[in-house]
Parts: sequence; structure tokens; C-alpha cells
Amino acid sequence: PDWASYKLGIFICLHCSGVHRNFPDISKVKSVRLDFWDDSIVEVLKEQWIRAKYERQEFMADGKPLSPPGNREGILWKRGRDNGQYLRRRFVLLAGEGLLKYYTKDQDKGPKAVISIKDLNATFQTEKMGHPHGLQVTYRRENHTRNLFLYHESGKEIVGWFNALRAARLQYLKAALPDLPEAELVPLITRNYLKQGFMEKTGPKQREPFKKRWFALDPQERRLFYYKNPLDAFEQGQVFLGSKEQGYEVHEELPKGVRGNRWKAGLTVVTPHRRFVLTCPSEKEQREWLESLRDVLCRPLTPLQLLGAPTESGHSDR
Repeated sequence: PDWASYKLGIFICLHCSGVHRNFPDISKVKSVRLDFWDDSIVEVLKEQWIRAKYERQEFMADGKPLSPPGNREGILWKRGRDNGQYLRRRFVLLAGEGLLKYYTKDQDKGPKAVISIKDLNATFQTEKMGHPHGLQVTYRRENHTRNLFLYHESGKEIVGWFNALRAARLQYLKAALPDLPEAELVPLITRNYLKQGFMEKTGPKQREPFKKRWFALDPQERRLFYYKNPLDAFEQGQVFLGSKEQGYEVHEELPKGVRGNRWKAGLTVVTPHRRFVLTCPSEKEQREWLESLRDVLCRPLTPLQLLGAPTESGHSDR
């Protein structure tokens, strides 16, 4: 390949380089032959390639087992749940046990939180976090999704954590879904939000005032989350999106008699239990949300979604 993502530490073909350029918050690409490469960037790329080849054995022929991922320990800066201040925290990944822990202080005997790899996702969110090495880690906590916003001054270190979490997730998936080939498991390891942005929403009666909320669409979980602010630790509510055959729909309009507050481009998400009435800041945003929501509704439920799908629409309205 004549191209490489120096942010992810991978080589890519010309076709894929064009796709990577559309996601600058996730990947940064350079031509191997035409662009200038700083020595520090080359070292990151070399290390990640060597780890992929020899440590994780990603290039072995089909049918040969991957080596189990190892543990990882180090310091990351974590955003506080309530005050928004980033503080130094010690993180420990125990891949064999399927757990990620973090400690408030280096000498603490007990962790502040223990996170199961089963429910974990990791995605780069540099633009939303305002940091070039920003990583968002999410996991389930009771009936909510907990967001951890992390960064490290070193891009090499944060990419190392991202790859370690992916390796641990693959190990879990191979055990949870042993009948599926690895090629079908790889897309389930981690995922990006299909669409994020501000919309305004009204309440269940459609007579409540419209309020501005940050929305994030998770295609694998089939959930539309909404927050008061983009970096909130917990969602204010969530909407489970089943299939069209189950009665889930999205319409390019507002219900009759309902008018938005500041924004007029509306859409309505229909579930078996409720209608969610939303307005977008522009018609362009409306089209993008409609396309993304319809994309999820048209997808069949995957084995992983069947494992964690609720029996009814999973939403709260706080």
C-alpha cells in the first residue's frame, strides 16, 4: 500500500485513503511516497505494525489461532463526571479476565470502577473533546450508558490503548460467539457513531417546550442517545431502534399541530411505545439524520444485538 494512517498506525490502499480522509477525527493519512514523514510519526507507525504482526498475529493465515491479548497498565487523563476537569488516573486492562479498571490514585488498593469488556466501546472523539488524542470509552452501568472521556499527551500511547481494548474485545467476542467466523466478529469489536449532533426535542405529549439536546446514534447498539451536553457522563434518555418489521419507523415531518421552537426541519421517530418528535438546525442535518436512522432500521438484528436487545423500547425521559 502506498498510503498510511499515522494516527491509527496502519497501512492502507489508495481507495481506503479517500475514505479515511472523510473522518479526520478518527484517522489522518499521508502518502508513503509523496508526503514528508516526521521521525516521531514513523516510529508510531512502525511500532503499531510490528505489534499487529507479532504480538496480535493479525496477518496469520485463516484457521490459525490468534495469541491472547496481554494486559496493559498506564496513566490517562480522565474528564470528571461532574466538574469537567481532566485528572490523572491509573488504568489497568486485564484482558484475560475481560475487565478494565481505573484508580483515583496510584497507591489505591481498590479501583474506582470496574468495567466489563462485554459492554465496552472505544472511539476517537478528537473534535468533540477538543483534543488531538481524545478517546471516548463507553460501557453500560445499570440502565444507562457511562461515557469516559480520556486523553494522553502521546498519540502513540492513546493508540496503544485503543488497540489493546480492541484486542481484548476480540477475545471476548470469540468466546461469546464461537460459531461466527472471525471476519464477522471484526466489525463488532469497536464502532463509531453513525451520526452525532444537536437537535431539539419535545416531551411525550408533544405539548412540552422543545429543548436543545446532543444526540448520538450507535448503529451496533441500535440506540439513539440524547444528552444535555456533548461531554455528559450519562445520557438523559435513549431510544432503542428495532427493525421496521417490529413497528419502528422514522418520518420526515412533525405531527399535525406541532411546531418546533427555533428549528423547523422536523422528523418523528416512531416506536411501539412512543413517538419522539425532533427538529434539526437545517434541512441538510434533517436529511442526514433521516438517512442514518433509516439505515439502522433497515438492518437486521445481529447476533450481538440479539444478546443485548431489550424486550421493549429502552428509553427514559429525564
